[in-house]
Amino acid sequence: MNNVRILITGGTFDKEYNLLNGELFFRDTHLPELLAMGRSLVDVGITTLMLKDSLEMTNEDRDLITRQCLDCPEQRIVITHGTDTMTTTAKVLATAVTHKTIVLTGAMIPIKFGSSDGLFNLGSALAFAQVLPPGVYIAMNGRYFHWNNVQKNRQTGIFEETMG
Repeated sequence: MNNVRILITGGTFDKEYNLLNGELFFRDTHLPELLAMGRSLVDVGITTLMLKDSLEMTNEDRDLITRQCLDCPEQRIVITHGTDTMTTTAKVLATAVTHKTIVLTGAMIPIKFGSSDGLFNLGSALAFAQVLPPGVYIAMNGRYFHWNNVQKNRQTGIFEETMG
């Protein structure tokens, strides 16, 4: 069994940039190269569930993520996810998976842009997943938040605690 299971769902984290038309699209996950770039020594298992923009996620997609969290043998899980509906997925997971530590993370800037926050967020999420008690969390910008006390500030582009 691995120390941490990483579930990939897509989001800006894994988007590519088409130089010809300026569109963002999915080809494959960047996780293996990011783990190598970060020189991670964490024993991980990686499962790609989907490569979707989180605005296109359905209830069925969230059911799949939940089932994977429940069925995998690891007690510590990191989920790469789009930032727009990360809190929605976190809420679904919190009601169904109470005995594992789950940390959702993502990126505001695609990894392929070179100046992405994704590598830092991934490293933070892996660290938090190893030390936090069972529960569902969001890790962005070097901070972690409980699933029910966080929101994405669309003006500043950062995640912050909610007021109550």
